[in-house]
Amino acid sequence: MINRFFLKNNTISGVTEEELKKPLDYKEVIYAFERTTYASIYTIDYEKKSFEYVSENPLFLCGHSVDEVREMGYAFYFKNVVPEDLELLIKINKIGFDFYDKIPLSDKKLYTISYDFHLKTDDNKRILVNQKLTPLFLTDDGAIWKALCIVSLSTAKTSGNIKISKKGYNQELHFDLNDERWRSIDGIKLSEREKEILRLSIRGFTINDIGNEIFVSPETVKFHRKKLFTKLGVSSMPEAIFYAANNKLI
Repeated sequence: MINRFFLKNNTISGVTEEELKKPLDYKEVIYAFERTTYASIYTIDYEKKSFEYVSENPLFLCGHSVDEVREMGYAFYFKNVVPEDLELLIKINKIGFDFYDKIPLSDKKLYTISYDFHLKTDDNKRILVNQKLTPLFLTDDGAIWKALCIVSLSTAKTSGNIKISKKGYNQELHFDLNDERWRSIDGIKLSEREKEILRLSIRGFTINDIGNEIFVSPETVKFHRKKLFTKLGVSSMPEAIFYAANNKLI
């Protein structure tokens, strides 16, 4: 049965030992990822203190070309992040690396830090974006050598919202900027009914359509939607869909 998926033109044979030992060019993986996502992607090389890769998505470019952003490197932040959030980014950089320094080497690649900040567009408007940063490569002594950054429109109302998550754990660490400390918070859990309503909403179903599909009244659908909005801290279904997808809840 499995062989039905493998045809003459997608079957490879005769791979040599030398070919098997060739290191995978990780940038090719990122090129492929870029083709499948709406988000902006860039990679940071901490040894060279530069951006190694920048995707074509215009959200992060702020009117610049890819080559211009790559050439600017960290100067990009100073030019395109609003002044009050620039100080925030510098602070996040410090507290994030302080946190990573305390993680066991075996766990370092399991953590992702997320935060929100304002970028200035090419027509000088402000947009709030969310950035997720996770290690790609570590040095032998456990320092982050290269990191992958994913930038998307934020679902938050303000900048900050500094969170660290660990793969496989339904908990997040939130950094309290007032108390200067991390706090552990249980991750959001959606009920099966809430997930069902989200999935149907993604397909363009109206409240009445959803009720007919899952055999409940429109009022019951409205009840579950209201609970969902409260749980996610949003006020509309498009916001709920975006938040749930961005936070891997569906």
